[in-house]
Amino acid sequence: MPIPESFVDTGLDDDIGLDLTDPATFVGQGLDEFWQRLRTEQPVARHRATASAPAFWVLSRYDDVMAVMKEAERFVSRHGNMLTSLLSGGDPAGGRLLAVMDAPRHTALRTTLLKSFSPRALRGVVAKVRARAEERVTAAVAMGECDFAVEVSDHVPMGTICDLLGVPDGDQAELLRLSKQALSSDEAGQSAEDAWLARNEILLYFAELAAHRRAAPQDDLITALTTVQVDGAPLAEEELVLNCYGLVLAGDETGRLAATGTVWNLLRHPDQWAALKEGRVEVATAVEEILRWTSPALHVGRTAATDVRIGGRTIKAGEAVTAWNVSANRDESVFTDPYRFDLARTPNRHLTFGFGPHFCLGSYLGRAELTAVLEALLRRVDSIESLGAPKPVYSTFLQGYSSLPVRLHAAEDGER
Repeated sequence: MPIPESFVDTGLDDDIGLDLTDPATFVGQGLDEFWQRLRTEQPVARHRATASAPAFWVLSRYDDVMAVMKEAERFVSRHGNMLTSLLSGGDPAGGRLLAVMDAPRHTALRTTLLKSFSPRALRGVVAKVRARAEERVTAAVAMGECDFAVEVSDHVPMGTICDLLGVPDGDQAELLRLSKQALSSDEAGQSAEDAWLARNEILLYFAELAAHRRAAPQDDLITALTTVQVDGAPLAEEELVLNCYGLVLAGDETGRLAATGTVWNLLRHPDQWAALKEGRVEVATAVEEILRWTSPALHVGRTAATDVRIGGRTIKAGEAVTAWNVSANRDESVFTDPYRFDLARTPNRHLTFGFGPHFCLGSYLGRAELTAVLEALLRRVDSIESLGAPKPVYSTFLQGYSSLPVRLHAAEDGER
């Protein structure tokens, strides 16, 4: 997609005080005050062009973020759904990968895939989620000192999406490595080429696996995708592979970062751990607050399909728009005392899974994963001890930690 003339710095851009195109911006500093100021003073801001990226719009208020997510005809996804792809001229998978697809094709494919993500269809997968979470937490407790991100969080979501797709156990570690590299980095300085290579390795892997499933079908989602009909025709090979790739990235990243964030925030708020242990907070309610608080995906990206008036400003057709749910999830107009980590919070209308036509397909599975990890912690752990600072990921799209050294002190048998 060519860069519209309106992306060029025309003097209309705003000085918001930070460069949101730099992963380092999101590491090592709390941005709550920044987002609060933007919501109050510059809720619809035009981010200045940088040496390597054009200007783009930044929306920070809950209602505006929800409008972008909901109004799929005015804010389209096919040019990219995250900052990096939008600013590089578009997503090469646009129109073929569900996350960067628009109606009517998006509606038809999503409706087909929803059958595989219903609670009934996922019953067996969820049972494995519980067993895997119990196994990983139990092993982490037995280790004494452990890295919770590595020993628990890295395994539960990736194992879950691999169970659903039908990925062999022996391939999961490599897929996890590639998934991390494709959207973020455990270290500063990862190049765009590194991310591109990781994405292509994932695509090649699923092309080979799909070929095996056509020859020897199994009871898994990849086999289902090889036989599914959308609008009366089977998925093209490229479309099938791209959507396997999308499911792995979406299914791994949010759950993995939220699980690690769970333990880190329970460490920082021991009163909330006590409330859980004593049964004063229901796990289902706690999961929603963890999702709001951690907000693993920082934003969603869209492109204006027509000129749009929002927040007193005009966004022109073809301009890139980023809607920051990390800010919306702290909006004072929606959440009472939004900077308080409150596991009993209700209602909790967070936007962590999005809203509207692109609402996260795996939201039920994501909640099941966090529930399983939290319940395993409650059964197996009495207290959690920090053994060092967590290590943040480097990304403009994701936030969270790739390492969290802790000691999990064992609970007495039979304790909640």
